[in-house]
Amino acid sequence: MTIAQTIIDEIEVLMQFDLDSTLSGIKIHHSSARPGLVEAAERLFNNGFIDQIDGGYLTELGHEAAEHIQSAIRLLRP
Repeated sequence: MTIAQTIIDEIEVLMQFDLDSTLSGIKIHHSSARPGLVEAAERLFNNGFIDQIDGGYLTELGHEAAEHIQSAIRLLRP
């Protein structure tokens, strides 16, 4: 099984969120970000994970997903 680049890009966006603070959001700059990350943020917004098309804050669903992803990545790192 392989993981599609679109999913990897979404994971990369969710990894940018600081889960220790609900007051910390992110901004994906269309002019400087890799196109895959811009598109990933748009998909995450459309699916209800973040509250702005270019980042913003995590929704409740997004926070749960980011917690799981960030935990998994920590476990996989040597």
